Amino acid sequence: MEQNRCPRCGNTDIDLFYQGSKGWYCRACIKFSRVLLSETRQENWDDYPADLDSEYRLNFELTDHQKIISRQICKQMKEKDVLVWAVTGAGKTELCMEFIQQCLNQKKRVAIVIARRQVVLELAERFQQAFQCKVIPVCEGYTRDIDGDLLIMTAHQCYRFFEKKFDHIIVDEPDAFPYDGNPVLQGIVRNSCKGTMLYLSATPDSKLLENCHVLQLFSRPHGYNLPVPVSVYCLPVFSYFYVFCWVLNRVKQGIPFLIFVPTIKDAHRMTVFLKCRFNVKCCTSKTKDKDGIITKMKQKKISGMICTTILERGVTFEGIDVCVWNADHLTFSSASLIQIAGRVGRKASRPDGDCLFLCFSRSRKVDESIQMINYANNTKMSIMSSETQ
Repeated sequence: MEQNRCPRCGNTDIDLFYQGSKGWYCRACIKFSRVLLSETRQENWDDYPADLDSEYRLNFELTDHQKIISRQICKQMKEKDVLVWAVTGAGKTELCMEFIQQCLNQKKRVAIVIARRQVVLELAERFQQAFQCKVIPVCEGYTRDIDGDLLIMTAHQCYRFFEKKFDHIIVDEPDAFPYDGNPVLQGIVRNSCKGTMLYLSATPDSKLLENCHVLQLFSRPHGYNLPVPVSVYCLPVFSYFYVFCWVLNRVKQGIPFLIFVPTIKDAHRMTVFLKCRFNVKCCTSKTKDKDGIITKMKQKKISGMICTTILERGVTFEGIDVCVWNADHLTFSSASLIQIAGRVGRKASRPDGDCLFLCFSRSRKVDESIQMINYANNTKMSIMSSETQ
């Protein structure tokens, strides 16, 4: 074998290499297309247009904390990878805009990598409104035009660019499925970048905390504390009655709500139970018209949604309350509970919504998630160097 490292995903396990009739290739990332290890590609980007407008425009002003973090990103990205550890609703998207502008001014290529297709399309629209350059979403259904000034894509689509090498890549929510725990995807993203990488996360793992320069932002732009979840313990047999009363109270007050459940089966069961009295919809990975249901929720055409962890991140509803049924279930981690609680209080119009963790037994992860939210409320902002250099 001529090489012992895959140029696309970085695999070095000799058992995952195979010699075909044309040469050696990596089987770890074969589903993305076959690339010979001895194959070299010299593809170049189209030049930036001479009249490229790198300025960005926001319809609001960044807070003092956001400005500090934004400047630190520009400074620290020159030296090593950076992790912005920011609470949900802290404005992570806006924090990286100054850095993107700096890259465009210097004719550097930058991409934003996101876990889910729906969020790619939403962010592409937001960036197109802020920047006047050519913003291209690259995800399922949007792969014909892949040459833009700023690319926003799912992690899977990075396989198209490993030979071109972005100067910098911004990875939004690296703790989310399918990027988290997937060494092949992580390797493909890493090998698509020839410079430093910027990670944006509300619940980073220990590896990122150890190997990146860490910038913490634990305050939202409106300045209010994060709503702290309340944990309630009851027997499973009484849980549906408790949820019914909780929903009834929200409907009487005109407050939209989300009810998170651990499994698809639980989601359908809870929906049938509540639908006899309330205008609710179910949203899981198996739901065919997810986008349509989410739109109805945003337009307040339904009172609430029963959902799985598919909606734990990436979607914002104004003024909602949240209930997590069976919060101590194995499906939920402390990170996912923090993300779910982060759906509440995101807008200044109602920054103090309620979050209920309905548990059947005592759970360490439930306690840890609440402790972390309290820690965030007490910390606000900090800048620290990683332990490993």
